[in-house]
Amino acid sequence: MAPPPSQVVSPFVSLILRIVTLICLLISLILLITVDGTALLPDYGHTKVKFKDVQAFKYMCAAIVIGIVYSLLQTTFTVIQINSGSRFGGDGFVYIDFYGDKIISYILINGAAASFGFTQDMRDLVDLLGITGFANKVNAAAALCTLGFLFTAILSILSSMALPEKA
Repeated sequence: MAPPPSQVVSPFVSLILRIVTLICLLISLILLITVDGTALLPDYGHTKVKFKDVQAFKYMCAAIVIGIVYSLLQTTFTVIQINSGSRFGGDGFVYIDFYGDKIISYILINGAAASFGFTQDMRDLVDLLGITGFANKVNAAAALCTLGFLFTAILSILSSMALPEKA
């Protein structure tokens, strides 16, 4: 039987990283859902454009929401660990931390990449329609989502240090 995993990283470091991740994702979500633009379409005139008009932006929104829910859950578990001195769910929970951080980080970077890719591919059309400000705000939301990915990836690395060593 393997010895219990050692606490290599302080739970305070994890808590700070989880809170920063949560803040980045919350700001990203607020920015994304509040952004709108007015496109000038020939034959149609002025048309409102929102994030929900583009599949890539809706995908990023879903990724951000999933990241926020996971971050809230893990932040709660980390606070419980700090208060009680023991890990919520026992030592078997280190695997959920490790794999959860990995999966969520991949979801976040996929959402950000989809958004960046769409705005890059449609740059000429965005300029033609006059919604450059809209695209720039969506890119800012994607940048914050990317920061959320980076912090979650760092947490994944830190959580890997708590995994029990296999002989």
